[in-house]
Amino acid sequence: MRIPLILIMILDEIVEHKRTEVEAAKARVPQATIEGQLAEAAPVRAAADKLKVPGCIRVIAELKKASPSGGLLSAEFVPGDIAREYESNGAAALSVLTDEKYFQGCLEYMKEAKAATSIPVLRKDFVIDPYQIYEARAAGADLVLLIVRILSREELEDFLRLTRELGMEALVETHSESEVVAAVEVGSNIIGVNNRNLDTLTVDLETTRRLRGLIPEGPIVVSESGIKTAEDMRKLREWQVDAVLVGESLMRSPDRGKALAELVLAGKS
Repeated sequence: MRIPLILIMILDEIVEHKRTEVEAAKARVPQATIEGQLAEAAPVRAAADKLKVPGCIRVIAELKKASPSGGLLSAEFVPGDIAREYESNGAAALSVLTDEKYFQGCLEYMKEAKAATSIPVLRKDFVIDPYQIYEARAAGADLVLLIVRILSREELEDFLRLTRELGMEALVETHSESEVVAAVEVGSNIIGVNNRNLDTLTVDLETTRRLRGLIPEGPIVVSESGIKTAEDMRKLREWQVDAVLVGESLMRSPDRGKALAELVLAGKS
């Protein structure tokens, strides 16, 4: 299948726009101001115990209004209501898209999701500057996403260190053998395998099977993207995955709570 050029270029475009966006944010609210807000931030909720439970796969349920590949996913998007529905149906943690231009998200959505629940909340965005990590913690995030593909080795190490200094954890996202090796070598506690190719936006669940063997015992292993059915969960359990991050299939479901509960149950079987 021929991949449209617009999809092949999307990641580079997103990252370039993110650099401009972060610089504009710094001009509006200096980092020193953000750091001054940390003392008032909602306390960090520990994620490790929620995401690694022997004998089952935990579900990180994602609040995502839109995406470049899927378009608008939810016209009626009330973060607090969705977050409560997810928690009541067994989500171990929440992921909230905060990118505005490409995913129609914002930090306020993450704040609302955290205020409405008692489980850990991940800020999912394209983190390319320490400013965003301070910003995430000030807004109440318990975890941040660090994408190996868009960071240098030095940035990955520095960002992981800063995340921990602020009391949070990082979901370190990979998609290739070299990226998994980098995530392991910097000492990541939570390693995500993204089944979505960030160049083409195509999804292949086999990516998790292929890369799982490169991750040693210790780190929490999260499979991301393309998880839709109980059969998918059974496969991932065989591949010794600890957790899954599920977004579009839940957001598109006419009954999000039921769809999530079925995945949670399949993860326990």
